[in-house]
Parts: sequence; C-alpha cells; structure tokens
Amino acid sequence: MRRIYLITYDVCDAKRLRQIFKCLRGWGDHLQYSVFECQLTDADLLRCKSEMADILHHGEDQVLVIDLGPAASRSETLVQAIGKPYSAMAAPCFVV
Repeated sequence: MRRIYLITYDVCDAKRLRQIFKCLRGWGDHLQYSVFECQLTDADLLRCKSEMADILHHGEDQVLVIDLGPAASRSETLVQAIGKPYSAMAAPCFVV
C-alpha cells in the first residue's frame, strides 16, 4: 500500500542540495523549495531514505519525512494553502 509523505530538507552545501533535489525528483513531485510530496510503499521509503542518507552530512543537514496517510484515501482537504492556491498533481509519479 502506498502512503503519502511530505519530505522537506535543509541542506547546507549547494552540491549536496542539488543531489538531494535530484534524488527526490525521482521519487515524487516537487511542490516548493525543498519540499516534495511522494507516494511510496514501505520498500520505496526505505530506498529513498537510504539514498538521501548517502548524500547528507548528518551533523549539518536535515531531512524531515512526514507521513500524511494512505494514498488511496487522500482527501482534497489534506493540503490547505494561504496565498497562491495549491494544485494537486494531475497524475502521481510512480517509480518502478
């Protein structure tokens, strides 16, 4: 079962920042600066976290993984915006 994760990152080095961005681009949808929405299985999540762990400097950088619940029961009110409206991706990106 796929779950929706909000993944945010704060990376101090420009090279690592680009590497994390490229890594996450392969796993989900880029929503804002340093914020991705990913629909992942448990195995996908482990692989994604492992890839990021290999890039990060654990004493300087931070990644937050926030579980928003099952993808199948996603609510239209899951994300609320202030300012520019949030637009959900028309079709989720699945990595096979």
